[in-house]
Parts: sequence; C-alpha cells; structure tokens
Amino acid sequence: MAKTFKYIILGGGVSAGYAAREFSKQGLKPGELAIISKEAVAPYERPALSKAYLFPESPARLPGFHVCVGSGGERLLPEWYTEKGIELILNTEIVKADITTKSLTSAGGETFNYETLIIATGSTVIRLTDFGVQGADAKNIFYLREIEDADKLYEAIKAKKNGKAVIVGGGYIGLELSAVLKLNNVDVNMVYPEPWCMPRLFTSDIAHFYEGYYANKGVKIIKGTVATGFTANSDGEVKEVKLKDGRVLEADIVVVGVGARPLTTLFKGQVAEEKGGIKTDSFFKTSIPYVYAVGDVATFPLKLYGELRRVEHVDHSRKSAEQAVKAIKASEDGKTVEEYDYLPYFYSRAFDLSWQFYGDNVGESVLFGDNNPESPKVKFGAYWIKDGKVVGAFLEGGTPEENNAIAKIARVQPPAESLDQLAKEGLSFANKI
Repeated sequence: MAKTFKYIILGGGVSAGYAAREFSKQGLKPGELAIISKEAVAPYERPALSKAYLFPESPARLPGFHVCVGSGGERLLPEWYTEKGIELILNTEIVKADITTKSLTSAGGETFNYETLIIATGSTVIRLTDFGVQGADAKNIFYLREIEDADKLYEAIKAKKNGKAVIVGGGYIGLELSAVLKLNNVDVNMVYPEPWCMPRLFTSDIAHFYEGYYANKGVKIIKGTVATGFTANSDGEVKEVKLKDGRVLEADIVVVGVGARPLTTLFKGQVAEEKGGIKTDSFFKTSIPYVYAVGDVATFPLKLYGELRRVEHVDHSRKSAEQAVKAIKASEDGKTVEEYDYLPYFYSRAFDLSWQFYGDNVGESVLFGDNNPESPKVKFGAYWIKDGKVVGAFLEGGTPEENNAIAKIARVQPPAESLDQLAKEGLSFANKI
C-alpha cells in the first residue's frame, strides 16, 4: 500500500530539519509532509559529531543537538514533528526514485508518492576500500558522517585508552578529530599528501600557525605522503598503517577524512546535473518543476560571483533548505521570493581555537596579525584580493563583532589600495567598512 504526501523531504540531515521548521512557519496541514531518512534519529546538527560528541568529559548527546540549535533556534525534538503532523519515516533507505511517476521505493518495498520532492540526501564519505587500499577493511578504521559512526569511534577511544591513532587526511575532519583525540590522551599522527593542512582554504601562512599549534599540543604531522595499506592483528583490528614513503605507523585506531561525494545516484539521468551536483536555480528548483535539491547535492547560482557552485557546508545546508521551502510555498500562492544571495561561510573550532572565513579565497592573499603558534593570545587573519577588491576574509580568535566585520567586507568587496597597507591595517580595515 503506497503512502502519499503533498511534500516529501528525502534525507534526514541538517537540511531536512531546517526545511521542516520552515514548512511549519509557512503553514502546513497535518499529514502533508514526510521526511524519509535512513538514519534512526530525527535530524540533528552534524558538526557536533567531530567536536563535542567525542569530548572526554560531558560529551554532547542527543537530544542536546537536534536541529535547529546550531543556529540559535528552538531544538526540534522527535515530539515536535508529531505535534506538527509531520511524518518522520526513519531507518528507511530509498533504493529507487522515479520522477515521472513521482514515487520513491524503499529497500523494504514500500512506495511513497509525492506532489513536491526536496532532495536533501547530502554527501557520503569517500572510503579507502573504494580504491582497493590493502587492509582498509580492518576493524577500528573509522569514518565520520553519522551518529552511528561517532558512537563506534567513541567506544573505540574508551576501549583503547591512551592508545595510538592515525588520522588520514588534513582537512576539517583531520584537524577536528586530531584535536579531540588528543583531548582523550590518545597519541596522534596526522598524515596527508598536501604540502600543508586544509589546502582548499588555507594559505601556507595560515597553515603554518595551525601545524605549529598542533605540534605544540603533541600531534605529530606527516606531510607529503599517503596511507597505502594497513595490517591487522589476529582479531582483525588495525595494527599498522603503511605509508607511501616507506614509513610504518603503529595504530589502535585509524580515522579517515579524505573527502565526501554528493549522493545523487538515485536521480542520475532524471534531473540536470552540473559540477558534480544537481543543477538548480536560485530557488533550488531542479530541471523538473516539482523537484527541488538543497544542501550538499545542489549546484546553484552563486549570485555574488555570477557562477554556478556546489557548497558543502552546514550553513548553506540550513539556508538553502529554508530558501527552497519559501519558494515552494510562495509559488503555490502565485508569488515569488528573493533570489538566494549566499555569502560563502566556513568555520571550525578545535582545542582553544576558533576561526571563521567568508567570501572567496581567490587571487592574492595577505596575512595580518600574529600567526606565531607560540603566542599566548592568538589573533590573526588574512584577506584575499582579486581585481583590486577584497573578496575573502579569514580570522582566527575573533570576537562576534570582528567576525561580523570580516563577513561584511567579503560581501561589500571594498577596493584595496595596496597589499602592504592591508597587512598594516589588519582588522582595522574591516572595522571601518
């Protein structure tokens, strides 16, 4: 027996929760909306998993970080969905999507029909087993995407007290998990092929600070090589990590953070795609008028830069979901909403550090402030300048006001007279805009 809904959100991550809240704000009749998720829990703020969830003391646990607390909103507990007449269909994996018949089929053979679909399937982690890396299927090799992954990693940290960990990858996951494992008194080696950490965002000057700071905290950093194989003990648990440069590292725990790919497979050939994602307009409508795509899977017009982009970040996941729902409800009333005008935003927190970045990291960059990892009170940043304008800004250790100032600068894109002058003025340049 098929179930039919006016709206279905496919995926139960951050976007799903924020979309549900927006539907509720815009007016929703009981029974009109369903969220279908392969996870076992109501939508939650995913960033908590690589930070507070693994803390040795007072770790974050549900229901503490259900959406929408990540943006300062009300926490949507499972009961909230029930009260609003929203059906949460959990532990349900959709294996077939047919856009012409407006139907979804689950692994269990259930059929779900819709009038309007929001694709919010997010990303899946890239696994070393995908590339046939020798021994990559050993126990205690972890990836972090869902709460179930975090639970397994947390148990391993407790079981291997004061053990040795190897982190494969020097991006967000690598940096955040190296920090949190160190807080758990685990011996940490972080391995990545690039010449410095977070290469997609950081300049070498910015990375110099973080690598030095982490080294001071006892994290050993091995750059310019990759993991090519793993050996396991008689229990099948990982024992060693073999590196391309010939080194062999002992490991009780391995965490892999080498990127993610958007989950678009169900819709291949049914909707237009571009730049690895599902192509949408400024309202997150796809090439099919009754199908929308939000968050990690959407390639959308980034108005500020006049180009199509796909953005993998929680901030965009929240905002794109809200935009899609506003657009859906407005179109039902014969109205329109403003185009999505997104300012790219990335942030991270680890140890006592906290940085924010706004805009685009293209063109020339200039560092300001003190990026010495030995400094007792750290505050430094960078600007990116393209075609004589400041297009991006980064700040470590900023106050809320200072972070707002660099956000404004990235949005306004003021002219930059000289790089030397910018370096000299530093934050004061942002404060006067």
